Amino acid sequence: MDAKEISLNEQEVKPVVDHLNELLANYHIHYQKLRGCHWNVKGPSFFTLHVKFEELYTEALTFIDELAERILTLGKPPYSTFAEYIQTSQIIEINTIGMKDTDMVKALIADMAALIEMERNILDITSDAGDDGTNDMINRFMQYKEKNTWMLRSFVNED
Repeated sequence: MDAKEISLNEQEVKPVVDHLNELLANYHIHYQKLRGCHWNVKGPSFFTLHVKFEELYTEALTFIDELAERILTLGKPPYSTFAEYIQTSQIIEINTIGMKDTDMVKALIADMAALIEMERNILDITSDAGDDGTNDMINRFMQYKEKNTWMLRSFVNED
């Protein structure tokens, strides 16, 4: 399949796919960071953050699957190796073992800010390509992170 089969121009969709693969790589690193935070959180906020981190990684996993499937819908293969994720991602891995709970939250806030910035850029690219399907999906992802960024910032008194 290629983009023309869903009424999109192949040349206009190429930058969309490139940016979606970049976003996919970043989501994978972010997802693993969320898992690490979930597994390693300790302290008085354990019960609150353990549940919140699980909610966030569950949603991130859904976004990862949707991104990969959208890339396939556009007729291209999604990145699918950890080497590609690490090489491509702007978000960096961290070791969450022994990390203070508020530092975990701050690291996730930074990740979400980076993902939101990438998504805003993708919205411009999808608009130029006439790719409303991708635009709607990315907008939904961004709205979810915007709300959760506000919540996490409130948790660490940075609102």
